[in-house]
Amino acid sequence: MKHAVIATALTLGLAAAVQVSAAPPEPQAVETAVNAAYEKYRTLHEGKNADYIPALAQVDPELYGIALVTVDGKVYTAGDIRSEVSIQSISKVFTMAKVIEESGPQAIFNNPGVDATGQVFNSIVAIEQYKGAEMNAMVNPGAITATSMVGGTNYDEIWGRILDYYGEFAGRKLAVLEDVYQSEAATNQRNQAIGRLMYAYGRIKDNPDRATDIYTRQCAVGVNARDLATMAATLANGGRNPLTGRQVLKPDYVPEVLAVMATAGLYDDSGKWLYLTGLPAKSGVGGGILAVSPGKFGIAVISPPLDAAGNSVRAQKAIADISNALDGNPYAVKPQQP
Repeated sequence: MKHAVIATALTLGLAAAVQVSAAPPEPQAVETAVNAAYEKYRTLHEGKNADYIPALAQVDPELYGIALVTVDGKVYTAGDIRSEVSIQSISKVFTMAKVIEESGPQAIFNNPGVDATGQVFNSIVAIEQYKGAEMNAMVNPGAITATSMVGGTNYDEIWGRILDYYGEFAGRKLAVLEDVYQSEAATNQRNQAIGRLMYAYGRIKDNPDRATDIYTRQCAVGVNARDLATMAATLANGGRNPLTGRQVLKPDYVPEVLAVMATAGLYDDSGKWLYLTGLPAKSGVGGGILAVSPGKFGIAVISPPLDAAGNSVRAQKAIADISNALDGNPYAVKPQQP
């Protein structure tokens, strides 16, 4: 029951912090923080593009954009917020949310699980160690399993539900970057093996190759920094998109989504990130990171060069600076005045 303790503690901590201290920050403070972070890291040249997917190696490493969306619908940006990158592993958050929306939180808790694996994001050893259990939806075995759990009678129906759901979070229709999809589909043999192994252990109930291909396609959806910030702000706003007003995810389900993000959203550095920022977040090897300050704002940065753990270097630094400037850490609850 270790995973239950972790998820419950994170959920209760986030909920308590939101109840005590949540409020969108002042506009001038946001503008100052966003612009300062953009300028501070604009000339930083650390990390390198992911190259195990050939198309990602070709993305402009100078691409750098910041967007912050508050729960009352204000949008703040700096840098390039128009250029799209592939969403990659950030998609895992929203497919997981779709499964929870359709089948309830227990569906993810029971299969694939919610605990950190202690292994790399595409580990086959972890699958064998736990016989397909304990595979949270932020790592590939759990993510492919979550994709297999989305309702639908055929490929097109399942894929349509996933893509439409992403669009509801982003506030606009999204599309696949076909060059990225083709590049990933040609090099995803390891994920095919992961899908079949999860099927062998009964975690994927049917057609593992279809689940793997849909997962590959979802990772190739194109997003810009504003899209990602709006998706994060929807979670920060109790599942309601602050720009469209649409209730995308039931409010009662948001804490579970944030808990899994906090536990395993930044690969092997998830604990370090949570320790330093307190923000539930998710990164993708396309260069994006989104983070959620519950009850306050969602923030995203796109910058393709990654560190050794697979997380955007500039994005981590910029988000941390902005959140610290705006008191974004949900665990840093200030005492009530007498």
